Amino acid sequence: MAHKRGTGRARVLVIDDSKFVRTTFRRILESSMDVREEADGEAGWQAIASDAAILLVFCDISMPRMDGFEVLGQVRGSSDERIRQLPVIVISGDEDEATRRRVRECGATDFISKNADATVVLSRIDNQLRLIRASEDAKESRKAAAQSATHDPLTGAFSLHYLLTEGRKQYAYARRHATPLAVVAFRIDSHRQIAAKEGPEVAGQLLAKIANAIQGVLRAEDALGRSSEDAFTVILAGTSSQQAAAFARRLREQLVNARIEFQGRTLRIQASIGVAALGADAAASMEELMRLASSRLAKAEAGA
Repeated sequence: MAHKRGTGRARVLVIDDSKFVRTTFRRILESSMDVREEADGEAGWQAIASDAAILLVFCDISMPRMDGFEVLGQVRGSSDERIRQLPVIVISGDEDEATRRRVRECGATDFISKNADATVVLSRIDNQLRLIRASEDAKESRKAAAQSATHDPLTGAFSLHYLLTEGRKQYAYARRHATPLAVVAFRIDSHRQIAAKEGPEVAGQLLAKIANAIQGVLRAEDALGRSSEDAFTVILAGTSSQQAAAFARRLREQLVNARIEFQGRTLRIQASIGVAALGADAAASMEELMRLASSRLAKAEAGA
């Protein structure tokens, strides 16, 4: 059977208050996968929340402490994507159409009779595990594509992955030749407000204009990257902490004094900035230097 998570066997959770049903499903499943059993809905939910190895859940409807509909509600309402996307196959002796309809409305992935034979059970599981693998493969493909991209498509700045790759080279050079190196992190604090008021497209155009303006004042050896939805990072080669602080002051003045016109209105920019530099800061890697700049940016946002 196809499964992706980890190198061991797939793990299936069976939640049913009937020992007979749990034993029956274990006998069907245990030759090809790990089986975990829980005897009531509350214990089943706790297992789902704590055991990240579970790939698939079989759940009864009528159970003590928490019934199957409540378990489904907890799963589909979870803030954890792993849990929210977990396939849940309801097992029930009640096969009337009204029950099936309610089960589907509550977010069940599939419905199977407690009287189903082993071939049917294994076929349903195999289908679900294949879907899980296809979904995870798609996620990996998107992740690989994002990491292979050198530029952010919206702003034209470097992608975060590429910026970090280039930053590691700059860090190694600075360490080897004892030259200065600085990182400036800044966030457009007003981005979300503008997106809410004017729409995400306008907010995106604003970020693109800001990135373009900053690119225009950077040297060829410097690098600008988009580090999150509304934040950027600048790597300044051969730049001391004092020079970086001066650059940060000029950058902030440039941003807050900018006048972006949109449909006869002026969009005002608010920004926070954090700076870190070799020499002034002890950083054992480019990642540490960037984290220092980001932490100071967070403090600036908080008004510390």
